[in-house]
Amino acid sequence: MITQKEYKKRRDILAKKLSKNSIGIIFSSTYKTRSNDTDYPYRQDSNFYYLTGFKEDNSALVFVKTKNETKTVLFVQKKDAQLELWTGKRMGKKKAKKRFLVDEVFVSDDLQKRLEKYVVGKKTLYCDLSSKDKRVKRFLKQSSAIKTQKNIIHFIQEMRLIKSPSEINLIKKAISITKDAHHSVMKSKKIGKKEYELLAQIEYEFKSKGAYSDAYTSIVAGGNNANTLHYIKNNKPLIDKELILIDAGSEYKHYASDITRTIPVNGKFTSSQKKLYKLVLDTQLEIISMIKPHVKRSDLQKKAEELLTKGMIKLGILKGNYKKLIKKQKHKKYYPHGIGHWMGLDVHDPAPYINYDDKEIPLDKGMVLTIEPGLYIDKNDKSVPKKYRGIGIRIEDNILVTKDGYENLSKDIVKTIKEIESISFKS
Repeated sequence: MITQKEYKKRRDILAKKLSKNSIGIIFSSTYKTRSNDTDYPYRQDSNFYYLTGFKEDNSALVFVKTKNETKTVLFVQKKDAQLELWTGKRMGKKKAKKRFLVDEVFVSDDLQKRLEKYVVGKKTLYCDLSSKDKRVKRFLKQSSAIKTQKNIIHFIQEMRLIKSPSEINLIKKAISITKDAHHSVMKSKKIGKKEYELLAQIEYEFKSKGAYSDAYTSIVAGGNNANTLHYIKNNKPLIDKELILIDAGSEYKHYASDITRTIPVNGKFTSSQKKLYKLVLDTQLEIISMIKPHVKRSDLQKKAEELLTKGMIKLGILKGNYKKLIKKQKHKKYYPHGIGHWMGLDVHDPAPYINYDDKEIPLDKGMVLTIEPGLYIDKNDKSVPKKYRGIGIRIEDNILVTKDGYENLSKDIVKTIKEIESISFKS
């Protein structure tokens, strides 16, 4: 659980990054239209939530900084009985003032009027300059007299790079729920089912265990479908002797997990599947073992590409001189993506990879990232031995960088061939 003291501490850190005589604003997210007059379920903007823990829409957080002090002001949707009849109860101004450790709270209807006062005499304004939100555009127009504009989001994303103990605990909870979902699918009969039936099983586990939702659109890809990296149709039948790539992670109290496992439909790997799977797993284990402070993600990427290339040469998937193959990036045909990404409030946490000096940010204590090597061999690729065609494998875990090394937060989700075959339903 993240306390209001921690949210206030984050706001205080951000306030120190803002220049004197400035104003900064961050808006809540808006509802997104699904179809005509129906919306997708509401999810708070991650940056706004990171600074407030407030889940309601039609809200804004304003920083008003003078030479001597910084005032934080929260704007919230006013209490409206008629509106609440349709869309649910609101916290309102009075309760928000008691709950949140901000200097002032006003209703959102007063935002424009208040901003007119706040911008007077200010030299710099901070907001999300890349946003297409009409409220941001209106704010920029209203503050046009202020010539210096800076993107406040960059500061927040930099702060989000290092996770606090409370954030790590929420990520661990999301992973625990995700573990139950993956294990549930492994233990179930799969021959004769459709991909979406496994998806329903996963989503049931998420919601029944208290997860807010899935952290992203889950992938349940049987056979050759796994060779489409963002396959989300999830509507094909599962075939005996093929593999299923399942990329699914729950979101718990706004914090993500991101786990991929590749398992046999009938509970037992074929000889060819084992060889490819072992190559990917051995690569992943080697890369994870390298993780510690000061290591660069680019070094992890380079090592993964080297290991997979050497392995593919041994299996006859790639042919030729190792160094030449690497130089020509021939491995990209079968391993086209990166070794991993930051993870937190967003499954692809938008924290920076490059610092202000245009240099790569090395790993440090408190960072959370995924490690996910893979191999994808299309069924129509005649340059590859037939026994490997139509196989797509990815193995993905969530790793916390510690003081001296790492902690695999998802280590309890089975992934060795022996473990998977032992837990799987035998068809």
